Amino acid sequence: MFYCDIEANWDALARKIAGKSVLVIGGAGSIGSSFIRALLPFKPKSLVVVDTNENALAELTRDLRSTKGMYVPLDYLPYPMDFASPVFEKMFRARGGFDIVGNFSAHKHVRSEKDIYSVEALLQNNVLHAKLLLDLLSEFPPEEYFCVSTDKAANPVNIMGASKRIMEDVIFSYSDKFPVKTARFANVAFSNGSLPAGFLARIQKLQPLSAPSDVRRYFVSPEESGQICLLSCILGENRAIFFPKLAEAQMMTFDAIGTELLKAHGYEVIECNSDAEAIDKAEELKAGSNLYPVHYAVSDTSGEKPFEEFVTEEETADYERFSSLGVITGKEIPDKIRVEKLFIELNAVFQKQETTKEEVVAIMQNYLPNFEHIETGKSLDSKM
Repeated sequence: MFYCDIEANWDALARKIAGKSVLVIGGAGSIGSSFIRALLPFKPKSLVVVDTNENALAELTRDLRSTKGMYVPLDYLPYPMDFASPVFEKMFRARGGFDIVGNFSAHKHVRSEKDIYSVEALLQNNVLHAKLLLDLLSEFPPEEYFCVSTDKAANPVNIMGASKRIMEDVIFSYSDKFPVKTARFANVAFSNGSLPAGFLARIQKLQPLSAPSDVRRYFVSPEESGQICLLSCILGENRAIFFPKLAEAQMMTFDAIGTELLKAHGYEVIECNSDAEAIDKAEELKAGSNLYPVHYAVSDTSGEKPFEEFVTEEETADYERFSSLGVITGKEIPDKIRVEKLFIELNAVFQKQETTKEEVVAIMQNYLPNFEHIETGKSLDSKM
């Protein structure tokens, strides 16, 4: 979808990337690794990849080294470490910073708000630790800084989406020190941990499929996710937010995806009334049945939005610069005093021995008045 814009801007991308030092945080994940594959043809001088998933880093390296024609710089270093750790800071300072920095480290699942502990971990990663990185970058200002956002940041209804909307303000509050950009884009189809990837795992194990029937989402491929991030990181103006040009009719429901996927695998779908019924019927698959049990139902878990959007009514978007991308422009530098006050409040509430998810939501709603949290008392972890 976005390759036409890559081709049209090839020379500009080459000028800004060739011979530069690059740091990619969270680079072993689905989007981060796709960003790396999109970037390497432009021949950076060095590439440092940081991720807490050591096994995924090893596979990324094997994949890059095994791909015909793939350029990998001599100075290529994958590090299994946390970007908020002291050892990361040592490495960063020893290298004197980087020309281009992409941060893809994030809690990305709505299921990460099941209780106060998972909420704290999510906000530490998506918001509080991001500030530690930005403070470090301020000492070694990069030419380009990119941090991935989400479509769920527009009019958020869950803590994950609200955390990424706050993250946008946090990184933009540093935009007077170095250029910062981000992108809101659709679900990455079959990415690590996604429901479609879970479908493939269930089919491989002859287990039933379960999905919401009323949740519509936009989708891009892993390759496309890397391309939109590259275009935003390298060609975006300061405080720009990129998003794909997708019409509402292009949204799909998860149950439709599950059904089409099963048909592609040669199965006929049989709909069940519960998870338990679907699990029982799945035993027949092992005996050679061609009827694949599924349980599709209306969503009843916290934080689920029936559809996604990229741009709010208060934002201005440019739809002309790129053929496949829109760009939110004119974002102001956020009120740094408000941002700092939010950090003080979040740090204080997490330092208490006992705090509640409701207290955290209240702090976030005070900062984001349009944050309408959907709480049902049920988590995705209670479902197949």
